[in-house]
Amino acid sequence: MNRIMVMGASAGVGKSTFARKLGEKLDIDVYHLDSLYWKPYWVEASSEEFSASQQNIVTMGKWIIEGNYNNTYDIRAQKADTIIYLELPLLVCLYRVFKRWILNIGKTRPDMGKDCKEKLDYKFLKFICTTYSSRKKKMKVRFQEIGDQKNIITLKSKKEIQSYITTLGT
Repeated sequence: MNRIMVMGASAGVGKSTFARKLGEKLDIDVYHLDSLYWKPYWVEASSEEFSASQQNIVTMGKWIIEGNYNNTYDIRAQKADTIIYLELPLLVCLYRVFKRWILNIGKTRPDMGKDCKEKLDYKFLKFICTTYSSRKKKMKVRFQEIGDQKNIITLKSKKEIQSYITTLGT
């Protein structure tokens, strides 16, 4: 495992936290797609800029890239040797999104773009709720298409996620 994608069924599934722990355990740099996509004060990067930043990362020897961003999935998937997919229940994800918001009001998380203070709005909650099932289906199809070409690891509970990190390299 040298080039790893960390993806998830939803916001709040734990992609950023998992990727950070994985990076520490494997001594591999972690890149958060949100920090590449969001410029200061929630300004979106252009498609070209966002794609180019990922193209630069995937040419490196080792990396962990965390995030979904379906429009640039192929950039990462072509170079990745491992895809780790987190799929917790929707209610757990929503709970975590609310908890994250409460704990970070007025702050910018380390996995976000500079000066992108934590926010939560109806549009984001609606996005989470309306895309959860379709994301799960889409990932299942993608993994079937990939077949044995890549190492695909699916973790579906907090216990599985913790166990994976704990037992990695032992």
